[in-house]
Amino acid sequence: MDLIQKLNWRYATKKMDAAKTVPQDKVERILETARLAPTSSGLQPYEIIVVTNPDVRAKIKPVAWGQGQITDCSHLLVFAAWDDYTPARINMMFDLTNSERGTANEGWEDYRKMLLTSYPPRGPEVNFQHAARQAYIGLGVALIAAAFEEVDSTPMEGFDPNAVDEILNLRPRGLRSVALLPLGYREEDKDWLVKLKKVRRSHDNFITEVK
Repeated sequence: MDLIQKLNWRYATKKMDAAKTVPQDKVERILETARLAPTSSGLQPYEIIVVTNPDVRAKIKPVAWGQGQITDCSHLLVFAAWDDYTPARINMMFDLTNSERGTANEGWEDYRKMLLTSYPPRGPEVNFQHAARQAYIGLGVALIAAAFEEVDSTPMEGFDPNAVDEILNLRPRGLRSVALLPLGYREEDKDWLVKLKKVRRSHDNFITEVK
């Protein structure tokens, strides 16, 4: 199947088969696509926590509206954004870039200075919201990668982020959870959504061309 066919195949899986495990090589490729996803200024202001521990997922389920995918999935991905853009974090990414590329230039260093003078003063909440939007780019890329691997997934915002942060001890790490992505395999005979037609707005109702 090509990518469009696989995107038509995918849906927000409601019932996953707890007896089936996603092969680790598929999980690693999905994670790698998210790691390679674009982010504003290349700062990668989020991390992905992969939860396979059944006891931890059992704690998350009640604070995620009791959604069964949390415990029935094979791997639960938690997208957690930076709680702030600090000078240390900005410098870390610029220094990493210089180290990996083996060079630095005046324009790049001027851009670093611009971010250092403009981002931290905006305040933690503004910066967290910006970082969270970058995490959603990674979430979208991971969804597409999962479909390409023929792995079922369900993007979730229906959870108490403060509770998830506490369960995973994210706040001391300067992270806040923004989205969950269970990975697994559909249990077709128990999922009411699996046979329903995918419905999207028409091309003309969705896309506007400015010529």
